[in-house]
Amino acid sequence: MILPQILLPDGMTEMVFAILVTTSFVASLITVAFGIGGGGVMLAVMATLVPPAALIPTHGVIQVGSNLGRALVTLRHIFWPAVPAFALGSLIGAAMGGALVINLPPEWVQIGVGAFVIWSVLGRPPRGVRDWPVVVGAVSSFLTMFFGATGLFVATFTKSQNLPRHAHVATHATLMTVQHGVKSLTFGLLGFAFADWWPFIIVMIAAGFCGTLVGKTLLNRIDDRRFKIALDVILILLSLRLIYSGLRQLFTGA
Repeated sequence: MILPQILLPDGMTEMVFAILVTTSFVASLITVAFGIGGGGVMLAVMATLVPPAALIPTHGVIQVGSNLGRALVTLRHIFWPAVPAFALGSLIGAAMGGALVINLPPEWVQIGVGAFVIWSVLGRPPRGVRDWPVVVGAVSSFLTMFFGATGLFVATFTKSQNLPRHAHVATHATLMTVQHGVKSLTFGLLGFAFADWWPFIIVMIAAGFCGTLVGKTLLNRIDDRRFKIALDVILILLSLRLIYSGLRQLFTGA
């Protein structure tokens, strides 16, 4: 495989490029079929292949494209009342996160988010999650400036609305488009050089949209009961992985 050099950011090999593009396709398929999980998968793979300084900003823009495509494909199912307050909270949270000079310890963020999501899945979601989207938007957008993928946290709010599977996917995609869009804008204002990464980002977004179209066919074949079971299982598994990763970093530094 010989790719045009313009598609490859400095230092990225064709093999790494192919792995990341394939991951973008698979991650979007997972998210649209099961409601959650793709952003975390994408972040986990990118964390091993993309320079740390570029990881969160580029992941954010890729997720804007991926979630926007998913929202457009499921546009008529979006639960719009949740969006305005969440968007306001996202602006507040991103501004607070961007203003911090000292980074939050990532291991504590991972443990905290993972534990909260498991509690919300197994127990009854607190009223603050159901009825205060501005708080969810602010907290999740604050965390995403440091942690990257807070789709789990936002999915807890979306799940608490007891929406049908199509509405859950559509609304979650819309909220994540808003959040990642605000985050990407903040990183741009902070001086991240997106120009060097645009060709790569565009290809990743295109691959993600293809995954969305394939995933939608799976979504149409899953009933609401099975969808909710699959969603809960994925949330718990991803949360356990977050907690394990956080504990490992906390006690071993690895």
